[in-house]
Amino acid sequence: MARSQPYTVACDGGLVKSANQIDLLKSPGVARELRNFEVSIEGGYRRINGFTKFGGGSAVQPTGGATNILGVIPYGDGVVACAGTGIFFSQDGTSWTNISRSSVSASGDNHTAFTGRSTLTRTGQGQVSFSIFEGATFDYGILIICDGANEPYFFRMEGTGAFTSRTFFSGEIDPTNGSNKFATHGVIHDKHLVVAGVEDNLNTIFYSKTLDPTDFGGTGSGTITLEDQVVGIKSFRNELFIFCENSIFKLQDINGTPVIVPVTKNVGCLSAYTIQEIAGDLIFLAPDGLRTVAGTARIGDVELGTVSKAIQPILTDLAESINNFVISSVVIREKSQYRLFYTNTSLNKNQQRGIIGTLRPNGFQWSETRALEVTEIGSGFNENGIEEYYHGDTDGYVYVHDSGNDFDGSNILARFGTPDYDYGDLGTLKTLHYMRVSASSEGVVSPDVQVRFDYGNTDTPQPPNLFDLGTINPPALFGEALFNTNVFGGAESPMIRIPLQGSGNSNNFTIISDDTKAPYTINGFYIDFIPSGRR
Repeated sequence: MARSQPYTVACDGGLVKSANQIDLLKSPGVARELRNFEVSIEGGYRRINGFTKFGGGSAVQPTGGATNILGVIPYGDGVVACAGTGIFFSQDGTSWTNISRSSVSASGDNHTAFTGRSTLTRTGQGQVSFSIFEGATFDYGILIICDGANEPYFFRMEGTGAFTSRTFFSGEIDPTNGSNKFATHGVIHDKHLVVAGVEDNLNTIFYSKTLDPTDFGGTGSGTITLEDQVVGIKSFRNELFIFCENSIFKLQDINGTPVIVPVTKNVGCLSAYTIQEIAGDLIFLAPDGLRTVAGTARIGDVELGTVSKAIQPILTDLAESINNFVISSVVIREKSQYRLFYTNTSLNKNQQRGIIGTLRPNGFQWSETRALEVTEIGSGFNENGIEEYYHGDTDGYVYVHDSGNDFDGSNILARFGTPDYDYGDLGTLKTLHYMRVSASSEGVVSPDVQVRFDYGNTDTPQPPNLFDLGTINPPALFGEALFNTNVFGGAESPMIRIPLQGSGNSNNFTIISDDTKAPYTINGFYIDFIPSGRR
């Protein structure tokens, strides 16, 4: 009788969509499917957190109805959200104040005077770009809102304590000192407000007077026109990066003699809403995938400049139909993670998609999200210096992103699918004996394992049922375990033994959970199989 043989896999490499089966066998720890998992910076694949309503069970929509959230950002001790034709502020998500008010005098208005002002007449609202101008005398900074459909708007709040005891400043900004006043994007760069995307001036950026983001005509203000249409702008270190349709430039010495320096004239950016800073670099979506500025500047427009080769088929499809989607992105710094969402508002929530890239020592590793609908996502530091993340969707609610164990009460369907393993010899029949899974959890969870033989060939008998992975308990800490809750002495990464059945020349595994339970991490697994001859 043949002796059983081992096969060990460490989960590493993330989702791979661009490799053939032979290449996948060289990296057995990668995933052919990684849905609603994230690559952990510590290693392994972790089922993602969910999201919860800002305001919990008492949450209300900023507009009072199901209106797409077009912008959301932490500001002061609350959140600002843009929806419909309004700009709203809330401290707790249970009530919202429309802060889109007519201009306030330099001395500011108290709460009663401010909320008594007429709301601004806004001609709809586009997807929003936020920036915050910090000032030594400002409690929360000046929030600047650009949406491409209205004049840029600024809002400033001073004072602490009760919201009704504060002073407010607001008004519209004319960046062109003319008729074409609308801008799609604004950033703060070296004490200036810089805007782009002004109608009839799409090749031009406008920058304000130093230390005054509302004055585009004073000393220190100016304009710069480029040879390509501007898509987005980003302040990074001491330079302003200007992303165009077919090129990238950087602006240097804005306070002296401004100089425009080309980064590349062969690669452009598809969407400003993909541009983010991560790990000392800028990442953005180009026609050939996700790129970093440093990699593009160093290598040029060749394929090696991309960081998303592993999931290129996903990004090719996105690039070809990008106008069908609402694009948004965020960086979760504590996880060294870039998240990009592309939402088609004509589809239902279960069809919405996104990608997550975790920066590991050997580069980005990727996974996908499903059923996480995002029309806008934003991050920022609250008054206590803690970074917070929020998103909105078509329901008109604001959600705390990356929180909780479910999608606002709905199950999270998570799937990790392995490559098809032939264990070194495709011609030999193997009978699976058992597998041991190295897993850790943040609560009591019980995923399942699906086995498919010979690439799912219907001529090969397939196990009819899922195999129960068993119960994974969180590790118990001495003196902190509750009776019947945690397993005292539970291992940090227990090896769970699962009896298997079935035979084939090759097989794959899919670990599945569909519940509202806590996240868990699959670190790797060990397969015991018995070779039983060739066929």
